[in-house]
Amino acid sequence: MKRLMFLLLACLASLSSWGQDVVGEWNGVLKLQADIQLRLVFHVQKNESGYNATMDSPDQGAKDIPVTSVSYENSVLKLSIASANIEYEGVLGSDGNISGTFKQMGQAFPLNLSRQVGEAAKQVRPQEPVKPYPYHEEEVLFENKKDGVTLAGTLTLPQKNGVFPAVVLISGSGAQNRDEEIFGHKPFLVIADYLTRNGVAVLRFDDRGTAASTGDLNTATSYDLSRDVEAGVKYLQARKEINKKKIGLLGHSEGGVIAPMVAARNKDVAFIVLLAGSGVRGDKVLLQQQSLISEASGVSEEERKQAGSINEGAFKIVLQSADTAQLKATLTDYLRHAGKSISDDEKSNDSFIASALSQLTSPWVQYFIRYDPAPALEKVKCPVLAINGEKDLQVSAKENLAAIKAALAKGGNKRVTVQEFSGLNHLFQECKTGLPKEYATIEQTFSPVALNEILTWIKVQAQ
Repeated sequence: MKRLMFLLLACLASLSSWGQDVVGEWNGVLKLQADIQLRLVFHVQKNESGYNATMDSPDQGAKDIPVTSVSYENSVLKLSIASANIEYEGVLGSDGNISGTFKQMGQAFPLNLSRQVGEAAKQVRPQEPVKPYPYHEEEVLFENKKDGVTLAGTLTLPQKNGVFPAVVLISGSGAQNRDEEIFGHKPFLVIADYLTRNGVAVLRFDDRGTAASTGDLNTATSYDLSRDVEAGVKYLQARKEINKKKIGLLGHSEGGVIAPMVAARNKDVAFIVLLAGSGVRGDKVLLQQQSLISEASGVSEEERKQAGSINEGAFKIVLQSADTAQLKATLTDYLRHAGKSISDDEKSNDSFIASALSQLTSPWVQYFIRYDPAPALEKVKCPVLAINGEKDLQVSAKENLAAIKAALAKGGNKRVTVQEFSGLNHLFQECKTGLPKEYATIEQTFSPVALNEILTWIKVQAQ
């Protein structure tokens, strides 16, 4: 659900300035600890009344985060991102570099910015496999003929010859490559390696419109992506090395919503594994995600309630609208009023409205907000493993696992295993807080305990 982690941030603001030109890209490396560094990139632009900006955090997989306020006066640059409690203040020197301080959650760190691209933080990922692998690996292409999309992926087989049970991996939201590469981690590479070493074939592929796959991800909904997964199942059925009666799906986050869609309408799916999949309607997932992350980040109760109220009102409009043109008009009026409760600056409100509209009217977001996973889950008759981390702040374990279990039970499915893992986050890492900003700083890519549970359960289904 990372696509919506920064939804409806406070509006952009800008102030007049003079002095040296501060427009452009500014790079820096934030040293959190001796062995933990994060690259930050600020993109500063000039507008009619002053400046606006966005921030990237490459090592956390985050791009184009709106900066709430920007000012540049007397060679002093000030930036703030209200939703993340981030403040930066630095002085542009005669050498063309900015020397300053980055503050977040009461902690301050030196952060100097320059026009030069910062060096990548050294990341230790001990679980990533190193070639040569003790199994067969093959680059493959398969087609979703209905949508005219060609998917590029990797098929791993325990041995080149044989007949094996298989799993299709389904990534979370946003543009994901076949390794589901995010925050410096490659969880699907780790999962595929672990399963294949233990006798299970794995197909993982680049999302449509991403890396080597064709198609347009920007216009695709979760339903559209489910057809790509079906194409993957059909491809495996045509491979002589695959046991056609033992093909399952493993979906993470949004993938945990897509897997039941496919299984509900396709009897060829032998089992499904849901990793942090949601069991309640999309708007409820997003509202709880915002609340949990904000609270864990130290945002005040008053600010949380204000943001929650604005989002809830916007989501309600999406839920009730059937026409995109009318949706844009209604949302514009609503957001203009909501923006005034945050800022009286008209330019800021315009930026706030434009940013929110672009997200809320996209096909993916509209579909996700409206989609209730329960009806599809009720139709799933194959075995299901649903697991989640107790510290998941993006898809709350207790609410969603309970909803998944209830929907499956309502449909009469008794072959269901549900488990909540203590101390694991949305990526199934052993963690301290569960906050997304922690993902990149953790060496572990995927909990070995969770990996073992997945493998053990799949082996039972493959018998």
